[in-house]
Amino acid sequence: DYELCEEWRHLYPVPREDLINLHREHLLHLLEMGDMEKALQLLQRIEDPGICLAVSELSLDQHPSLAASHFLADYLTAHFYENLTTARRNEIQALYMGSKVLLTLPEHSRVNYFHLSSRPLLLLEQLLMNMKVDWVAVAVQTLHQLLAGQEIGFTVEDIDNLLSKYAEKALNFPFALKDKRS
Repeated sequence: DYELCEEWRHLYPVPREDLINLHREHLLHLLEMGDMEKALQLLQRIEDPGICLAVSELSLDQHPSLAASHFLADYLTAHFYENLTTARRNEIQALYMGSKVLLTLPEHSRVNYFHLSSRPLLLLEQLLMNMKVDWVAVAVQTLHQLLAGQEIGFTVEDIDNLLSKYAEKALNFPFALKDKRS
């Protein structure tokens, strides 16, 4: 049906908003089916960069699945970095990093942390609070690699400060040791 609509678009004038909605629905359908290759081809077929940007951003704002969010954040960063405001750029890069970290977690646990995908530091803190030390190690390594040369609103130092804070709390004993006297 989407392909038929796309053919009609070439024969009859279609309002810009309807065209954006058509491409957005088609893109989300392809991404939910897991067909990233066809999704990329669809985005490449859109001739007007403004429409392509709108379709990509609106699709991302629909909060699709983890893999779809990761794909869209990566695409927007790679193709429209200069067209985005600094705040939007930071938001999309944070989502990209958060989704990348989530993809390193075991598949069955991703759903528990999906709501934190756009807040990587909060995701890291939640993993620390849940005592998922092995997952934290992988997440920190992933974030360190992704943050190299990036400015997205937080730094490697912020990650280190968070880890130091929780390490300090782990060593803090809420009771006093009693002396044993004979």
